[in-house]
Amino acid sequence: MEKAVQITLIVVLAIIVLAGLGAFLFLQVKKQSSTISIDGLATIKAMPDLVAIYFRAETNGTTASEAREKNAEIVNKAIKSLVAIGIPEEKIQTLDFNIYADYDWIDGRQELRGYKAIHSFKVELSSEKMDKAGAAIDAAVDAGALVEHIDFELSTEKQNEYKAIAMSQASQDARTKAEAIASGLGKKIGKVVTVSALDFGYYPWPIYRAETSNAKEAKAALTTIKPAEKEISARVSITFEIS
Repeated sequence: MEKAVQITLIVVLAIIVLAGLGAFLFLQVKKQSSTISIDGLATIKAMPDLVAIYFRAETNGTTASEAREKNAEIVNKAIKSLVAIGIPEEKIQTLDFNIYADYDWIDGRQELRGYKAIHSFKVELSSEKMDKAGAAIDAAVDAGALVEHIDFELSTEKQNEYKAIAMSQASQDARTKAEAIASGLGKKIGKVVTVSALDFGYYPWPIYRAETSNAKEAKAALTTIKPAEKEISARVSITFEIS
């Protein structure tokens, strides 16, 4: 008798568990079938507030130490000259420094020529101080540095400001699309289930790209190309409940 009761209880518990599992799966399917996922897009105009001049100091030496010391001499002289014309030292940023062995192939064999040191750095000027850009190029080039490229850019503060605006507009675009689709289905959108920020399309705007690192050409580009509004974009993906 006890054994029969035990078996009955096990069966009942199994039925309850299966029923609960079935209800859970049903609710999950129902939940999935009652959502809509939409991408929202936004494009806004942005005015760059920086001009960034990228330099490279490149030196050779018979030893790594010699190449490094020659390089440091150029960079230190460039920094002193830039500061002397009124550019704050914190606006002169090291981007990369590397020393490597320089080889030649002679009669099918690798021969060590010496060592090469390369120090890449940039100077940031606010758009109001663009008049110093030509002097900055002269100061660094006279010290022995090379001009690599020049860009209009957004400061971190401006990037964050424009990102907030663009993302907000992209989110509203997603909501508008979702409401239109839900209305067409005779439904309404409800709460947000998930949100993903897919993209914020900001890239620096090139002014000059050096092929031969010509300081004269670089300064000419600065005088002929002026800051102007550029487009930046944002994209989000939002999943809404619909009912």
